[in-house]
Amino acid sequence: MNIKLKVLMRRYENMESIYAALLLHKVGGKITEASVEKVLTAAGAKADKTEIAKLIAGLKEADINEIIKTAGTASVIAAPAGDKAQEKKKEKKEKEEEPEPTGIGSLF
Repeated sequence: MNIKLKVLMRRYENMESIYAALLLHKVGGKITEASVEKVLTAAGAKADKTEIAKLIAGLKEADINEIIKTAGTASVIAAPAGDKAQEKKKEKKEKEEEPEPTGIGSLF
């Protein structure tokens, strides 16, 4: 995840303000305190003016397109170890069940 996005996310307790800003960006709207507040109010979410002001201040120097582009390059979370272990056991068991070729045929 992009460092700028992580910093923005840590600063805000409620992600709704960030979602509202991203929605405004997506539709080409200007991201201002008033517009973010309108989106939140329309969605039925609580609009915390202090939080919105911090968000707008944090986005002034940010390139939202770059943040979005690099946010999608986060590493993939590994599957739980239990699933992998079960697959390995199954593969090992299958290998053990295969008969070993004997005689001259085993050379080829």
